[in-house]
Amino acid sequence: MRIKYETVIGLEIHAQLLTETKIFCGCSTKFGSEPNSNICPICLGHPGVLPKLNYKVVEFAVKMGLATNCSIRKDSVLARKNYFYPDLPKGYQISQFDKPICENGYIIVYPKGLAPKKIRITRIHIEEDAGKSIHDRGNDTFIDVNRCGVPLIEIVSEPDISTAEEATLYLAKIRQLVRYLGICDANMEEGSLRCDANISIRPEGQKELGTKSEIKNMNSFRNVERAIAYEVQRQTEVLEDGGRIIQQTLLWDADANEAHPMRNKEDAHDYRYFPDPDLEPIIISDSLIDEIKQSIPELPETKRERFITSYGLPEFDADNLTQDKLTSEYFENTAKFVSDAKLASNWVMVEVQRVLNEKKLSISEFSISPERLGKMISMIEKNVISGKIAKDVFAFMLEDEKDAEQIVKEKNLVQITDDGFIKTLIAQLIEKFPDELQQYREGKEKVFGFFVGQVMKESKGKASPQIVNTLLKEMLK
Repeated sequence: MRIKYETVIGLEIHAQLLTETKIFCGCSTKFGSEPNSNICPICLGHPGVLPKLNYKVVEFAVKMGLATNCSIRKDSVLARKNYFYPDLPKGYQISQFDKPICENGYIIVYPKGLAPKKIRITRIHIEEDAGKSIHDRGNDTFIDVNRCGVPLIEIVSEPDISTAEEATLYLAKIRQLVRYLGICDANMEEGSLRCDANISIRPEGQKELGTKSEIKNMNSFRNVERAIAYEVQRQTEVLEDGGRIIQQTLLWDADANEAHPMRNKEDAHDYRYFPDPDLEPIIISDSLIDEIKQSIPELPETKRERFITSYGLPEFDADNLTQDKLTSEYFENTAKFVSDAKLASNWVMVEVQRVLNEKKLSISEFSISPERLGKMISMIEKNVISGKIAKDVFAFMLEDEKDAEQIVKEKNLVQITDDGFIKTLIAQLIEKFPDELQQYREGKEKVFGFFVGQVMKESKGKASPQIVNTLLKEMLK
């Protein structure tokens, strides 16, 4: 019989912290600077220099630990991780090993159609980034060491993830949290959020873990999903052919949709960790933890529940609006000016998001303020304009800074609510389309939509849809 295998996945996520200066020196962390310009003797590891810890890094790490239900270690230690690579000029990386700053946390993810799943977090530790090797410029390899010393937190999960979907949900949750906390912009394309996946398979029911491989260089959710699916399939085929999985590091090639061996995967003892003699232990007091806890904003899980209970939004809307902190704030500021929060939600999720996607903008760059949008939506609620006319008003608002009320007056877009005028239109159309009238009276309900369309066409979209529907039902009988 063919053996059924189950997948075991653990993720290591590196988040580049939004500090102005590096973790152990005063060099800038600005992305996109001229290669090898944001450097100094400290981040290059010149002999005789002494690092000094940027305590903003500690604050950010503790924030993430609290947001992911971790225990905060009162005394953590910085260690040297020794390995040779061209983009690591010191020959070692300052990281943490047996005493990380945060331990034993978890987050909850919600796979479609399944029960919520708890994914444990082994540790969150702070470390410095290495430089960057550039391989795509002719036959040479170039080294940019600007990134050396840029502060990171590494978030290491337990091997609790069973599918590619769970992995992407977990990664999305981590990205959402670091953005809410304001500690990382989480731009995967620029490398400020990076994910490595440790993947193994084992026969169903077996408790012992299989031999794992690690996949690197996944810079999008899509690539994470595809890489995991590829590696699971590869390992399955190797075992079914009677082969043996070896522990190795693989590099994901998104263009070829495959992973290539990079090197045999190291174990912890290969790095010869030892406490950094130039840096003292990090001592964190209860009062500092309490102070940091007070600075944490409302987190997405709490905000999601509040949107459902306070605004009466469906779960779908609450999930969508709270994915991004700035979007959730935009919605709330819009909802201040309307009575129907669901209507405001629809406009933010559909029309606003459509423009952002088309123009590749963030919500912070959107030209219509929440107040202007909210006041336009309130005109729909008061039957001053219809939903259809509102879309035209919205388009005008994108072009200039005029308020909806001014645009409606200038363009003569006020909704027609005069029963007599609308009745006259309907009477004329009934006389103009006798065949369609007969079809409706014979039970062809779809013809009703035809008459609605004709009334709206004749009124140039200004007739109140509610009044049109009511009067049509009366008069078509």
